[in-house]
Amino acid sequence: MAHHLELARERGESPLAQLPDEDVIEELIATAFWASLRREEGSPPKISLAFADANETEHPMVFAQPLSFDADVLTKLALAVERPGIHLGVARRGDQLSVWGAIRSLPRRCCVIEVAEPGLIVVKEHRGDRLAKYVNIAVLQGDQVKVIDESASSLPDCPDLLTSLLGFDSPTSWTDSVNVLVQLAISMRAHGRGGLLLVVPPDTDQWRESLVRPITYDVTPLWSELSLLSREPPEHDGIGAWRDALGRAIDSVGGLTAVDGATVITRKYEVLAFGAKIARRRGLPPIEHVVLTEPIVGSAATTVNPAELGGTRHLSAAQFVQDQRDAIALVASQDGKFTVFAWSPCEGSVHAHRVETLLL
Repeated sequence: MAHHLELARERGESPLAQLPDEDVIEELIATAFWASLRREEGSPPKISLAFADANETEHPMVFAQPLSFDADVLTKLALAVERPGIHLGVARRGDQLSVWGAIRSLPRRCCVIEVAEPGLIVVKEHRGDRLAKYVNIAVLQGDQVKVIDESASSLPDCPDLLTSLLGFDSPTSWTDSVNVLVQLAISMRAHGRGGLLLVVPPDTDQWRESLVRPITYDVTPLWSELSLLSREPPEHDGIGAWRDALGRAIDSVGGLTAVDGATVITRKYEVLAFGAKIARRRGLPPIEHVVLTEPIVGSAATTVNPAELGGTRHLSAAQFVQDQRDAIALVASQDGKFTVFAWSPCEGSVHAHRVETLLL
């Protein structure tokens, strides 16, 4: 985090967050963990903690008296701040941490600790753009600690989606094309039913050679609302309405992936079909293995059969990318796992990137 703050200063970013020391991070994680195991009105808490003071934010809601920073307080406040974009503000008051209020606007590079589910804690960093996804630093689940590998995006053939999700030293604006895929990935994962999204080049029908025809839900003419909204945003006065419309369009496409089969879109985010069945392209061999990596410190690449990653959906996605090498496939599992399949010219193989730790 200190390194990221230094890079941000060199780029002239402002306002910048204060840097928490190790003791603060330890206390934030420990208290959030114990709070995650409790229940409030029968439900596990979902809490986001931001290490920032009131004078570092815009329009904070400040409590008349700061509250003690403990698991009981966090659990009771959880229902008030469980919606996305709302954080409990935590800062030092004397020698102790206190909960001083709630905030929506964060300083750049602010340290955020999020309770995703019981026993699952995510350490994040705010990029500064409130429309962009936060950068995940580490994921802690029970006794497993996964620290995100910043160098993963420098690997050969790393997909733009993975580069955007890592985003440590090059924040991506909302209008950047790869960030729409990030939001689509989050939407696919959110519905919890599993899904498959194929992203193909525009202005070609070659992708149809890898699908069973006729396609039950063929879209003609192609649906272009997301494509139109993903371009340059309007002036400031219309930014709120544009953001809402873009979010609805993303969720509409994400919802299509819940239908059995694959949803097909172009790189311009035009919807071509959904509920499509993948078939091996005529004359080409069946896929036998993929290279599997995860952007986690200490993780090594392995070669596996794609069926080992999650069954038919993963096998079909890997076969499609092997047959259509200028396409990528995004696969969400019902258990929350998420895999991006892309062709790797360097390896001469389909590369499977496990990225659920980046989407939390």
